[in-house]
Amino acid sequence: MATLRQILVFSALVAAAAPQGLLAQAPGGDMPPPAVTVVTLQAQDVTLTASLPGRVVASAEAELRPQVGGLIVERLFEEGSPVAQGDPLYRIDPRSYEAAQAQAQAALAQAQAQADAARREAERVVALRDRRVASEQTQDSAVAARDAAEAAVKAAEAQLLAAQIDLDRTTITAPLDGVIGLAQASPGALVTAGQANPLAVIRRIDPVRVDVTQSAAEIIRWQRMGADAALPEGADRTVTLRLADGSTYEHTGSLTAAEPHVDETTGVITLRMEFANPEGFLLPGMFVLADIPQAQLKDAILAPQEGVSRDRRGRPVAMVVNDQNLVEERALEIAQDHGNQWVVTKGLAAGDRIIVAGVQRIAPGAPVTPQERGSEDADAPAATPGEAAPEPENPDQATQAEAASAN
Repeated sequence: MATLRQILVFSALVAAAAPQGLLAQAPGGDMPPPAVTVVTLQAQDVTLTASLPGRVVASAEAELRPQVGGLIVERLFEEGSPVAQGDPLYRIDPRSYEAAQAQAQAALAQAQAQADAARREAERVVALRDRRVASEQTQDSAVAARDAAEAAVKAAEAQLLAAQIDLDRTTITAPLDGVIGLAQASPGALVTAGQANPLAVIRRIDPVRVDVTQSAAEIIRWQRMGADAALPEGADRTVTLRLADGSTYEHTGSLTAAEPHVDETTGVITLRMEFANPEGFLLPGMFVLADIPQAQLKDAILAPQEGVSRDRRGRPVAMVVNDQNLVEERALEIAQDHGNQWVVTKGLAAGDRIIVAGVQRIAPGAPVTPQERGSEDADAPAATPGEAAPEPENPDQATQAEAASAN
């Protein structure tokens, strides 16, 4: 009995010490609905983009290989420097080719002399034939000898031209404008025509190309959205690049071509874009991510990402406050992310109030007190731990509380 009496006395003291505000009930005997922060959704047109991985490729590339054999006697460029088309880069020992050119010139002179003699002989035979001194067979033989001598002249001219071309090839020049890489041969090295190893590589890096890959299934999904989702005329079709460090490249580009072939091994299609590179910041082989606009959704819903969660099956869901201020759970279909929002294609509509804060204290069907994010009520500062408790309105409450504390 003593124990029961002590419990009753302690309960009475606690009840007397408690503030009246804590004991007061809401009308009808229920606690007030919990407050939640909501965002009212609006429909808008959204451009969908695809973020695709790719590599930077030089817009033009040439490997320097000798077209004649010999010893390299001179290198005429600085490694890593820009070169212009026609600039001399290497010199091969030209002496043997100069000798071949001189021989071809001599052969041409001999052929021309023989052709002149055959031409004069044919003229004499024709004159004798007109006077019926020479036979027709003699005339035919003289004309044939003249034609053969003239053909020999043309062959000698061709030989001389070939010798001149080989002599010119002893100086290896740049086939295009660009930046030349490291030299793979030094003076004194023996090179051969058409060898496998290049002497150096020239790359044009302004502009550059970016080759990205996209799965064929993804392309089919974009196409099945239909003509309504296609980018309209005049829409922004520029492509942006994100670099390996997460930064965005300052110059934009455009899609120039697509390979009309699906790789049998990987099931992807290669897309090619072009970007200006005046500073030479992008280098061939660099990994990038390209954000490519591919479709436009009309009257799409952008839902804040903090208002979307996943159910036990991994499906996206959102909590929405209806017209009766009751909580509803909506299953969503999401197209992709758009900054810090989700592009929702099904499950939400314009005017819906999605809950973005206070979800932990609610459940579907529960009443709530919605507060729009950014409003004065939602921004009102809450009491922080350590603040002094408000003084009770009834002085008797303070006296009762002090007595309970003393006991």
